[in-house]
Amino acid sequence: MRKVVAEKYRDFDFSRARRGAVVKLEPGKTKISIRLDNTVLEYFRDLVDKAGGGNYQTLINAALLEYVHRRSTLEIVREVVREELAPYTSGRRSTASHPRRKKRAAANGGR
Repeated sequence: MRKVVAEKYRDFDFSRARRGAVVKLEPGKTKISIRLDNTVLEYFRDLVDKAGGGNYQTLINAALLEYVHRRSTLEIVREVVREELAPYTSGRRSTASHPRRKKRAAANGGR
């Protein structure tokens, strides 16, 4: 019985076939396997359903990219603020900059 099922595939010519993905990946993209919490998957799948269709994996990618860009922007802003404040804070440690030290200094007569 198995031979009958296999017979219909005998006409296919696989001599020029190549192994690998049928669809090539986009440049700049890598296929991975990742384990996510069920709640995360449900959240993104629900978003796709409410939008009327789409790909939840694309939404996850967009959320991760937004996080990366927001995080890098925050780090850049912090670095710029540190650089701008450096001339005013270098070489001196002020006790007035810390709230507890302010109270202690006031209690000790400014010492």
